[in-house]
Amino acid sequence: MVNSIFVKTERQKTWLEKLYKKEMNFKNTSAQTDELAIFPTENIQELIQMGYTSSTIPTAYGGEGLKVYDMVLLQETLASFDGNTALSIGWNLGVVGELFGKGLWNDKNLEFFAKEVLNGALVNRSVSEAQTGSPTRGGRPGTNAVKQDGSWVLSGRKTFTTASPVLTYFLTSAWIEEQQQVGFFLLHKDLEGLTIDHTWDVISMRGTGSHDLVLDNVKVEESKLVELPDKPSGAPFSGWLLHIPACYLGIAQAARDYAVHFANNYSPNSLNGPISQLPNVQQLLGEIDLELIQARHLIYSVAEAYDDESRRGYLTNEVAVVKHTITNSAITIVDKAMRIVGAKSLQRTNPLQRYYRDVRAGLHNPPMDDMTIKKLALTAIEQDTIKNAIQM
Repeated sequence: MVNSIFVKTERQKTWLEKLYKKEMNFKNTSAQTDELAIFPTENIQELIQMGYTSSTIPTAYGGEGLKVYDMVLLQETLASFDGNTALSIGWNLGVVGELFGKGLWNDKNLEFFAKEVLNGALVNRSVSEAQTGSPTRGGRPGTNAVKQDGSWVLSGRKTFTTASPVLTYFLTSAWIEEQQQVGFFLLHKDLEGLTIDHTWDVISMRGTGSHDLVLDNVKVEESKLVELPDKPSGAPFSGWLLHIPACYLGIAQAARDYAVHFANNYSPNSLNGPISQLPNVQQLLGEIDLELIQARHLIYSVAEAYDDESRRGYLTNEVAVVKHTITNSAITIVDKAMRIVGAKSLQRTNPLQRYYRDVRAGLHNPPMDDMTIKKLALTAIEQDTIKNAIQM
């Protein structure tokens, strides 16, 4: 359960209460989702019905107007029930929140899209490609968009399209040769030539449905070119990406809770009580909670700063640092939880082995660890250079 010191508003309490009503249903199906690598469609439908998937739309457009801090709070909680559900829907929440929060589209497109999402539509960005690797490294997409007879025609293949089985829209990047830049196109799932290739066969986050999106001469009207990004490479990551570390923080919390319960209830006949009385077990439990407290205060402080427009401009690498810190802490936490539980944690019926595999996926979500560290170094060097220039 989320530490109550981070719950600040009645609206947050209300949303948490709604989510906790889903706790047992989501937990009870999480093992099957992983074992069979099936997408948790029923969970997503329940979230749509409760208005969760449209909650980051601003109130001016008919949504709940949830901010980044709210999203982190709710996503952490949801991930403690089922990581696959949380990561899948987190992309929708984050994309929607960023689109409206930054006003990335014109008013007509935003008004249209708000109605679609309020009516149950789901969206994710489709950016990754096998040839370019992570899009955050700056590779030019191999997917191409060509103007033909007043329409755009797109061809290419996208990887890691999370939640693809239920997405209504794919916000897809493509290289526009005639403009010599990357554009984002809003593609509806029913467009001719748009298909999903079921390639997702991994050991982590097996139920996210992160299949390949295949575009074979997909034709869309000119207005579906909704974004022409002009941000310089290396711009600060959006605070809406904090849904990623929030997910892995929730999984780590679930592992911690399991380990504590196990330690309090497992009593081998070599002891007069449960193993929670053993100093080495207490040491591991203490280290787990130390990691959780540090990670939680970091993510919520950065989320709060991002939501405060007067402070947002001062954020440089903090969002990336949160992702780096929490994903690595989650791996450490699950590892220590497994040390407490012992060999039983490796049984396929034990949730810890699932948590162990799932948190590893966090290393491969953007931004990558090496990029975060490099950016921190470059920022420090740049700041010192500017400081020296001013003093001269």
